[in-house]
Amino acid sequence: MKSSSKLLYGIAAFLALIAVVYALGTTYINDDGSGGGAEWVGIVALVLSTALAVMLGVYLHFTDSRADILPEDWEEAEVEDKAGILGFFSPGSIYPAWMAGAVGVLALGLAFWHLWMVAMGLVLLIWASYNLSLQYGLPKEKH
Repeated sequence: MKSSSKLLYGIAAFLALIAVVYALGTTYINDDGSGGGAEWVGIVALVLSTALAVMLGVYLHFTDSRADILPEDWEEAEVEDKAGILGFFSPGSIYPAWMAGAVGVLALGLAFWHLWMVAMGLVLLIWASYNLSLQYGLPKEKH
């Protein structure tokens, strides 16, 4: 088992333990300000976080079993063993900023429940995502 799946299994075990402690704590320890009983929002959030960590751990366990040994799993590895091409990152693209602004407009629209702002945020987000994905696929005079 690789280190990434071990890490996520450990996080899942921790979250499961904390979910049990939280459920017992909110059920049986009452202060004067609350009506008593379980606090369901926190319990559900911790259980779903545990499920997410388990799903990611299982995914990484299955995909890492088919892959070669990674440098972080090799005891004699050096820093330069991990070096290589990481991919292409566009240094001068404005579209990630447009996407962040569109998500901000969308979040404000949802927070204040202005449907026109939600629609505007969705349109801006779709436009920015489209242009980001096709930024280098179009000729320079088209964008």
